[in-house]
Amino acid sequence: MTGQSKRRRTFSAFGDVRRMPSEYEIMTHAQNWTTRTNRSAAFEQNPSSPANLWFLTYRDNSPLRAEDWESFRDPDKLTYRAYVTLQSDAEATAARVLEEYADAALSPGQVALLGAMFTPSRFLVHGCQQVQAYIGYMAPTSYVTNAAGFATADLLRRVTLIAYRTRELQVGHPDAGIGTAERGRWEDDEAWQPARRAIEKALVTYDWGEAFTAMNLVLAPTLDDVLLRQFREVSRDQGDELSWLLASFLRTDSDRRARWSAALATFCLRQRPENAEVLQRWIDRWTPVADAAARGLGSLLETHPERGRPAEEVVAGARAARDALHARLFGQLEDGLAATR
Repeated sequence: MTGQSKRRRTFSAFGDVRRMPSEYEIMTHAQNWTTRTNRSAAFEQNPSSPANLWFLTYRDNSPLRAEDWESFRDPDKLTYRAYVTLQSDAEATAARVLEEYADAALSPGQVALLGAMFTPSRFLVHGCQQVQAYIGYMAPTSYVTNAAGFATADLLRRVTLIAYRTRELQVGHPDAGIGTAERGRWEDDEAWQPARRAIEKALVTYDWGEAFTAMNLVLAPTLDDVLLRQFREVSRDQGDELSWLLASFLRTDSDRRARWSAALATFCLRQRPENAEVLQRWIDRWTPVADAAARGLGSLLETHPERGRPAEEVVAGARAARDALHARLFGQLEDGLAATR
């Protein structure tokens, strides 16, 4: 066979590599059909069709760019099989806890907090789920599509758990309005309106890069600090061990999304230092929106429990959690630039 090229291996899509790709890479690499090589448009139809123009405008021409999107990796390296196994175990644990604490007594103030903050949160979380699904659908690489897909499933799990707990509380406290008043609170309660405006604004943010920044780098870190970390702390202070445990379980999902989101932002900064300006512009645009939402939700932590937490303290805690994430991202960029000098 002299003079003929050597037969390429099945994993040659990874380039001239000197190692066997991992299961995660084999299952994830170049699976996004709309980013295939030698394409004239995302879909095999007229390049000026609405679908192709949408992807051209809001993904391919996004200000957030990279030299090689396919080189991004999810730090948790999740595949579908690994994710299903992981969450099956998590659901079994949650079910045991729900059964163990089924008859736990709650103070009137904690019941009021659950009805004002926890059970209506399913509307907000469902909106976050929709934005996360959009990020995955529009992403420029299947490595992001898969990570966002798992994050979307996490949020569906969260909505389901909130709905299940809502029904339990409705049965146990039939006069509290739980199970019937949530939609009215979501649409009319002053404390919820900044969060509702935030998620509705995110739902009509079409540039995939800005949607990712708005949701995963600003809104989610801010609101999850309030709805998960601070809510669980206040709940435990009120003697509600079940809410503390459930919020802790959900925080595990939130932390996993934060890891790949931070890794993606760092990847973008290292691929193109000019992305720092792009990300910072979007972060500055969405930060006041997130702070207003945290302040509204903070008023619920301040007024409903017997031993509440001042709203401004809630906002300060949420802002600190978000700022710590951003400091790590941009600090890594500075470290990387310094190493190349």
